[in-house]
Amino acid sequence: MTGTTRRATKQREAVESYLSDGATFVSAQQIYAGMREQGSTIGLATVYRALQGLVEDEGVDALRTDDGEVVYRRCRSGSHHHHLVCRECGRTVEVEGPAVEQWADAVAGQHGFRDISHTLELFGTCDHH
Repeated sequence: MTGTTRRATKQREAVESYLSDGATFVSAQQIYAGMREQGSTIGLATVYRALQGLVEDEGVDALRTDDGEVVYRRCRSGSHHHHLVCRECGRTVEVEGPAVEQWADAVAGQHGFRDISHTLELFGTCDHH
């Protein structure tokens, strides 16, 4: 366990377990409601804290939808990646973008920034629509 890894809590493990059942991105409100339906007594603030820790430890992907809502899904790959998201059905594909990484590093360097991070989501309509 590294120094930056947070201590696992029962609530955090429960949120992570709930997310492992779904293939699509869901909001914190949906996670909260789903867990309550399953009999959990978890609070909404606890769900948000658990999600933040899971995102920081890269166990959960978070993305901002086209309309600005943040949604979450269990991370499927262990490496840095981006998402293609269908506006119609929500289908999401994880993609790597080495050109994006090179561009981000170059732009940051030109402006004297280092130790940068970024997120990138691409929205469109998949072939199923």
